[in-house]
Amino acid sequence: MELSGLLSYAIYFGTMISIYGLLTLALNVQWGYTGTLNIGVAAFFAVGAYSSAIITGPQAGGYLGGFGLPLFAGFLVAALVCAILALGVGLLTLNLRTDYLAIATIGIAEIIRLVLKNEAWLTNGVRGMGDIPRPFKGWAEGADDLLFFIFAAALLLATYLFCEKIYNSPWGRTQRAIRENETAARAMGKDVLSFRLQAFVIGSAIMGLSGALYAHFTGFISPEAFDPLFATFLVWVMLIAGGSGNNRGAVLGAAVIWAIWSGSEIIISRLPETMITQAGSFRLLLVGILLEVILLTRPEGILPERLDMGGK
Repeated sequence: MELSGLLSYAIYFGTMISIYGLLTLALNVQWGYTGTLNIGVAAFFAVGAYSSAIITGPQAGGYLGGFGLPLFAGFLVAALVCAILALGVGLLTLNLRTDYLAIATIGIAEIIRLVLKNEAWLTNGVRGMGDIPRPFKGWAEGADDLLFFIFAAALLLATYLFCEKIYNSPWGRTQRAIRENETAARAMGKDVLSFRLQAFVIGSAIMGLSGALYAHFTGFISPEAFDPLFATFLVWVMLIAGGSGNNRGAVLGAAVIWAIWSGSEIIISRLPETMITQAGSFRLLLVGILLEVILLTRPEGILPERLDMGGK
């Protein structure tokens, strides 16, 4: 039983790393490639999750859904809806300076969170959406979680290869040129706003895929699941810790920080009962201290970006 339980936790652990790995890769496309400061990661994560849940879920009274489409359609719609949302947000905000852009994305993320929470006809409000179909269920007895993990890992690998491809392309080099010196890039005739918008849309679409993956993994979503602490702050910590601008670093950062975040539950379980209520603050403090240590000792992250020929 102990070995079975350990294996089950390892599969859960790997699936969550795959979900967060997608988020860090997406944020890396936006921030690591072109320097676009998106503090509204949670919004695109949530929109992707709800979009796929609505498209693939069974008929449910009281809120939108019941289309019962295949899993592929759910992921496609999640990415498409997030891309369209990012296009609208980007056209309104990407010409702002970095600090104002951060404020704008925070505000937009909060608006989306309140819509998901209060528009019960659309999302079932605070009661959440359940019965989200789980892919591969029943394919092999007792192997549902393992098959889902393999699917999640494959999706992460495909996304990683895609991000590497565009990073090493002329498009990626242009993005890094804009990040390093926007004025010089404009002088070279580059349409800076267009390139930044492209990176923002691509990154947001990947965030939508991550949200869809999360929804089908848990089978239930509610607005509380997309708290900015878990879906924005933690993702930023992962990217900074792993190495901004480096796709391998982004995935490594997701694995390391999630290991610390989930491993802190062991420490919390050994605390006195009177302190367990403060566990959330303790975990946040732990990650914050870790981030400070990394910034002081390795400000470029565990795997710094390599800027040699081709960006490899």
